[in-house]
This record gives sequence, C-alpha cells and structure tokens, in this order.
Amino acid sequence: MTHKHNNNPFKKDIEPEKINSEQPEENTAQDGTENFSEQGNNELQEKYDNLNQQYIRLAADFDNYRKRQEQEHESLLKYGAENALKKMTEILDNFERGEKALENIEDCKQLKDSFNLIHKQVLETLQKLGLEEIEAEGKEFDPNFHEAVMQTPTSEHPEHTIINVLQKGYKMGDKVLRPSLVNVATAE
Repeated sequence: MTHKHNNNPFKKDIEPEKINSEQPEENTAQDGTENFSEQGNNELQEKYDNLNQQYIRLAADFDNYRKRQEQEHESLLKYGAENALKKMTEILDNFERGEKALENIEDCKQLKDSFNLIHKQVLETLQKLGLEEIEAEGKEFDPNFHEAVMQTPTSEHPEHTIINVLQKGYKMGDKVLRPSLVNVATAE
C-alpha cells in the first residue's frame, strides 16, 4: 500500500518553498538580533544591578565607619582624661597620708621632706603623661614658647636672651600648653 501525501486531508497542499517564503525574512533576522540585543541588555542590567548593590553596601559600610569614628572621638573627649585622673588620685592619697602624719610632726625638716617627696611624685606622674617643661632661662627668646612680660636693659646678657623665668611653661609633644612668662634682655 502506498500512501500519497497529497491525499492526506489534514495536510494542506503547501510547497516547502512557500512555507519559507511566507515567513518574513525580517523576523528571522530580527529574532536573532533581538535575542542578541535582549541578551546584551540582560547582561548589562545584571552588571548594573551588581555594581549598584556593591555601591549600596560600600555606602552603608562607610556610613557605619563614620558613625563609629564619631563615637570613638566622643568617647576620647569624654574619657580622655581618665588615665590622668587615675594617676593623680595616687597623689591625692599621698597628700591625705601626709596630712595625717603632720598632726604629730613638729620638725620642719621632716615636713619639708614630705612636701618635696609629693612634689617629685606629681612631676614624675605628669612627665609620664607627656608633660614637658619648656626650657627658658639663658635661652634666646622664642615667641612660640615664651611670653615676654618684662624687658630689662642690660649689658651682662646678649639681646633677646631670657634673663629670668617668672612662670614655667609646659608643652606636650610639640603642642604648647602654657608658654613660659619671661623677662628678656634688651640693649641698654
């Protein structure tokens, strides 16, 4: 039994060339281009979304970092003197012990020795915290470290030399906390 394709009632008599010619050529070309273009757009969108997410995370991280730094700065300002005060409480304890000990002391030398001991402890504690005395006497006047409150005409010292320190000055590192109040030599 032979079957002919032409007798098939479900199949239309369409030639294969007509099938290809009935479909517009633009669609096949556009479909390829559209697929390529759509695929490129999807890739670009994915890259954009990834970069946008990275940016958002980076911005959030930076904001958290900034907030942490502000908190640390506030904490330093609030509790920065804590270490210094703890060390100074030891000196207060010694003053109180000295006060109790002075009740029974009649010897001035022992009183002077106690006073000198506490003074030395105060200086050592402050030096450990970074306090430095500004050297002045016999040095040339420097307005960055000294404040001239007196000028004395003299021929014994070169001009602009510090003759006398009226009040000691102090610095911490390169920062002047208080300039030395000095008497400066001038020409006669």
